[in-house]
Amino acid sequence: MDLTRELLRAHSRTQATKIADYVNDNPIRFKVLVDMFLKGPYRITQRASWPLNLCVERHPALVKPHLKRLLRFLQEPGIHNAVKRNTMRMLQFCTIPKTLHGTVASLCFEYLESKKEPVAVKVFAMTVLSTIVENEPDLQKELKIILEDQLPYASPGFTVRAQRVLKSLAKS
Repeated sequence: MDLTRELLRAHSRTQATKIADYVNDNPIRFKVLVDMFLKGPYRITQRASWPLNLCVERHPALVKPHLKRLLRFLQEPGIHNAVKRNTMRMLQFCTIPKTLHGTVASLCFEYLESKKEPVAVKVFAMTVLSTIVENEPDLQKELKIILEDQLPYASPGFTVRAQRVLKSLAKS
């Protein structure tokens, strides 16, 4: 399958599923898709994100060798919100190695505290962060403060997720 051609053919659930089915749990095909997501151009990056997410949802271990590259990509200036949103969404499904907890937590806190980030980026960052801070009491307190501070002004989507995260933090 020519992934570039398939990505440009259509931007639909059917097409994303077709590409994800082709990639399946094959690490070589997955690497090709990650490379396309990271190298662009923007339309390719945008369209590769959906099948990439489907692959990670189905086979979370596939993303592990690419986490550092994806995180470096998130730190580039001027990165599009769709890239942030989709990368944060991917991170929800995988186990993040402890060596990357600091980097991921910093990015997530940055997104949560930013007034410029769209709600979807914040919500996915919140979920990723809630997983990381499970065993970090100091970070739990910081996350709780940030969420409680934003709740009175938050959108419904943010509010629902924040309440769920706060509830799980209270159990810890």
